[in-house]
Amino acid sequence: MASNNRAAQINKVLKVVKKHYKPSEPTGERTVLEHLVFACCLENSLHEDAEKVFDSLKNDYFDWNEVRVSSVRELSEHVKALNDSEEAATRLKRVLQSVFETLYSFDLEPLKKQNIGQSIKQFQKFHGTTPFSISYVTQHGLGGHSIPINQGLLEAMHVVGVISDAEAAKGSVPGLERAIPKTKATEVSTQLHQLGVELHRSPYGPTIRKILLEIDPSCKDRLPKRQSKKADSPTKETSTEAVAPSSTEKKKKSTKAQSTEPVKKKVAKKKSTGKKALPKKKTKTAGRVAKKTSNKKLTKKKPR
Repeated sequence: MASNNRAAQINKVLKVVKKHYKPSEPTGERTVLEHLVFACCLENSLHEDAEKVFDSLKNDYFDWNEVRVSSVRELSEHVKALNDSEEAATRLKRVLQSVFETLYSFDLEPLKKQNIGQSIKQFQKFHGTTPFSISYVTQHGLGGHSIPINQGLLEAMHVVGVISDAEAAKGSVPGLERAIPKTKATEVSTQLHQLGVELHRSPYGPTIRKILLEIDPSCKDRLPKRQSKKADSPTKETSTEAVAPSSTEKKKKSTKAQSTEPVKKKVAKKKSTGKKALPKKKTKTAGRVAKKTSNKKLTKKKPR
């Protein structure tokens, strides 16, 4: 894609986003670790909800170590105000566990003194971090120029044609930092974030469809679509179940067949014995007649 065309598309996105979303209020002073924890909460939720959850974590737990040793189920209940409470709790626990196992503390302030590139590599080694959380910490904790991109914003950029399939797979939006001045990066990134949250929260809703079509009217075919349910398969299964005999019916038929088979055999035996009895009687009577005639002949031949 030509850089001029991409820049024009990004500017169109920024224009429409500024029309529909207001910038979120900037956060107060936080440590690098607190920025990382907040990013774990913010990734797929609105700033207001993430701020409430972050404050509750600081107030309800003794320290970050207590959060680290808590279960994912307990944390997910604590952060249930977020759109992805279970995923956020998993990210949070994994990040704190990895930081503690690497540094044996929760102090990430020395990373501010290093080169930004080296610090980013260190964050990438921590388990549970995502491109969004690393970019957020780079912008807010390290003073770098980076626009946090969550999965919803990445998909929105792909739908309106700003990035290609390959770029979407890599999770990058080339030219985005160049199109947004560093002085306005914090403000604009909160507006872009709201677009991504809207798509993540309600991908088939009328609000996100209206905004995406306003950015690019030709993106109708690329809008998120519901997976079509195969309506024929349930009817076929039900019809086959109705026609096919059940297992109990099969058992009944088999037992009936077994009970009728011996009766047939008994009847067959009776018929066969009746037929065989006749010739036996004939042979006995014939033998008796033969004996009588032979005796008569012998008596006649005796001399007087």
